[in-house]
Parts: sequence; structure tokens; C-alpha cells
Amino acid sequence: MAVGSSGCALEKLLKKGAEADIYVTKWFGEEVVTKIRKPKTFMHPKLDAELRRHRTIREASFLSDAKDAGVLTPFIYYVDSVKGEIVMEYVTGKRLKDVLLAERLEKVAPVCEELGRCIAKLHKKNIIHGDLSTSNFIINDRALTFIDFGLSSTSQRLEDKAVDLHLVKQVLKSAHGKIWEKVFQLVLRGYGEIAGSGQIDALLAKIKEIERRGRYARVE
Repeated sequence: MAVGSSGCALEKLLKKGAEADIYVTKWFGEEVVTKIRKPKTFMHPKLDAELRRHRTIREASFLSDAKDAGVLTPFIYYVDSVKGEIVMEYVTGKRLKDVLLAERLEKVAPVCEELGRCIAKLHKKNIIHGDLSTSNFIINDRALTFIDFGLSSTSQRLEDKAVDLHLVKQVLKSAHGKIWEKVFQLVLRGYGEIAGSGQIDALLAKIKEIERRGRYARVE
């Protein structure tokens, strides 16, 4: 059985990623998630260590900053920046992806609008999530929790915020083809409640520009 740098026995592998592995384990009797950034053997050891340290600190900071912006995120119990580990609350519930596949749209419409409000709250604080997949939102009695800020960044640019929303649109089209348009409109409605209709119009115009660039881009 593997052991994290915090001393936890890593009981169950939840996700194996290119950058990090995620486990469910116990922390002083509490069920928690631990995210461990693995050393990359193809990189220079000092560079690899510095990148893992920086990314671990950055992700922990964004989880905290999102809370300050009014968005639910897992509580952080422990951070080891040297060994690239974050121990955090294990948020129980269902992924938004699974709920959208299983439930009637009318039932999940309030959650879709709340998703838009939460994204707008992040953007008002210039937080770009970077991975707004429907697998990265957990629904339970506490409402909607955002997870996985590993690709997050800070930006004031309209384009970066539009890219965040464009990713939501693309994920919905890919995974929820029959209802994606209605779901995306609900997300935009919630976003507009926080950001205002003028910001929505500007973002939609920028999304169209991004899509045109992608459509006509050529690979030489």
C-alpha cells in the first residue's frame, strides 16, 4: 500500500492523471482526498521539484481564493509543497456530468444557473478555472462544489474568461449533445445575474471570435 508524504496510507486510487494521482484515504479518522504530484523522470530533478512545488502552492491558493470569492471548494487540511501533496476534504455527492445524464433538465436547471453564478464570481476576482468540465463539479445537499484547480490562473483579460466559458460550451456539446444548448443558456443566465448582461454580450462576442479562429486555423 502506498504512503503519502503526510504519512497517510493511500487506500484507493480515484484518478491517475498526467500531472498528479488522486487517492481517498484517512486523515485523523476523517475520510479525505490526497492529490500527489508525481516526479517526472524525464525532467531535470531540480526543475521538476521546483515546478511541483510551485503548482502545489498555486493550486492550494486558488482553492482558498475561490472560497473568498463565494464559491464552495474542498477544505484543505495539509499541504506539502516539497513533495507536491495536498490533503483536502473528500466531498461526497454526484458529478454534474452524471446528474445531467440521469436527470430531467427541469430538475437540474437551478444547478446549471448556480454553475453560471459561481463561474462569474470567480471571474469577478480574475480567477480563471482552466478546466470547467462537468466532471469537476460535485452536487450534494451543500449545493455545488468546484474541484480541481490544477490548471487555474489569474487574468483580467476578457479573452481568458471567454475561453473558460467556451470550454464549458465544448464539454456540454461533446458529453450532453441533446441538451447542451439549453444547459449552456442556463449557465449564461446565472453568469449574467452576477456579471450583468453587458458582460455576457461581450463574452459571447469573444467566444464567436475564438470559434472563428479555430474554424479557419490552418496547420502548415
